[in-house]
Amino acid sequence: MAQHLILGAGPAGIIAAETLRKHAQGDAITVVGEEREAPYSRMAIPYLLIGDIDERGTWLRKGATHYADLGLDLVQARALSVDVAGRSVALDNGQRLDFDTLLIATGSRPVRPPIPGMDSPGVHPCWTLEDARRIMALAQPGARVLQMGAGFIGCIIMEALKQRGVQLSVVEMGDRMVPRMMGPTAGGMIRDWCEAQGVQVFTGTRVEGIAPAAGGALSVRLSGGRTLEVDLVISATGVKPAIDFLQGSGITCLQGVLTDEHLQTNVPGIYAAGDCAEAFDKVSGRTIVSAIQPNAAEQARVAALNMAGLPAELRGVTQINVLDTLGLISASFGDWQGVPGGEHAELTDQAAGRHLSLQFKDDLLVGCNAVGWTEHVGVMRGLVEGQVRLGPWKDFLKQDPTRLMEAYLASAQAQHAWSGAADARRR
Repeated sequence: MAQHLILGAGPAGIIAAETLRKHAQGDAITVVGEEREAPYSRMAIPYLLIGDIDERGTWLRKGATHYADLGLDLVQARALSVDVAGRSVALDNGQRLDFDTLLIATGSRPVRPPIPGMDSPGVHPCWTLEDARRIMALAQPGARVLQMGAGFIGCIIMEALKQRGVQLSVVEMGDRMVPRMMGPTAGGMIRDWCEAQGVQVFTGTRVEGIAPAAGGALSVRLSGGRTLEVDLVISATGVKPAIDFLQGSGITCLQGVLTDEHLQTNVPGIYAAGDCAEAFDKVSGRTIVSAIQPNAAEQARVAALNMAGLPAELRGVTQINVLDTLGLISASFGDWQGVPGGEHAELTDQAAGRHLSLQFKDDLLVGCNAVGWTEHVGVMRGLVEGQVRLGPWKDFLKQDPTRLMEAYLASAQAQHAWSGAADARRR
């Protein structure tokens, strides 16, 4: 009987455990989760803040006996180190767990900016259920809230805070909102939209210090000399893979835990999946950490199959982000900023709040930005992920980027027909 050990009780860890149980029915499976909570989805926290769900609504699996029924052993502890030679993991509760195969699915943790006053009462990240409980206690209707960070996660949190009826200010170091997902035009349009919805937005601005103020409030000093008095500060300045415990282990880590097409690390029998894994992106041709749940789920499935002795390969990951910011839908796929030697097409209708930017490499669409053009989201993903050769349709799109659906239907069908003919010739 093999012993499978999974570090991380988020979506990647739980999906991997369930996949393993399906294909390795007689093996022992242990899942180690750092938080003292039932396994839950961080993506559900904004809905908890809004009030659409209660805490049970964040749980990954609703049945009280789900994990026991599958024969999964859940351990609430934090991994301290991995002994590759001894095939064991040391935990902060004093346990040492042996393994035959190991999956590292420890996810991400918030980046803590080095700002004086970050330890002040009333300053919180928004990452865990415990964080959410503290925020809900302070973010009452009318409360003055300052959020640091307007990236993808920050915009999701901002949506929830606005619906709680707070007076919201957002401070972003970058020159636009969502700077790692959107170009200047798109990011600027999202900022304008947020300001029209009553959110005070400061771009190109840093928080330089936080200090107690009268009545339990906080005084927040911004670059440029401005000071805001608020009741709550939320830090949403980004996340990084939670892999510090792997230092000195011999497991290769770059930005995340480096994996091959099987999600295996440089150490046989040790795998990684989810936000902490660095996997190959077929569009850009490089390894990336793609911290989105669909990629985490597929990585977990592929890793678990290999752990069970069933060879499987990851088709690749693509940077995919679709964001709802106070009702404005935006999307970003692949190399949205373009590639060296590439071409691009852009169309902006400021009055209608619509923007479309397409990036090409030869006759491939390698990336795109869209704001307010929701009807094209599925097609953009299909073209970028499918690496569909556009042929003459690239020039049509350069003249009119809105013809994406026509381009996809014509080019994808042509590519499929060519592929079928080639297969027939090979036979």
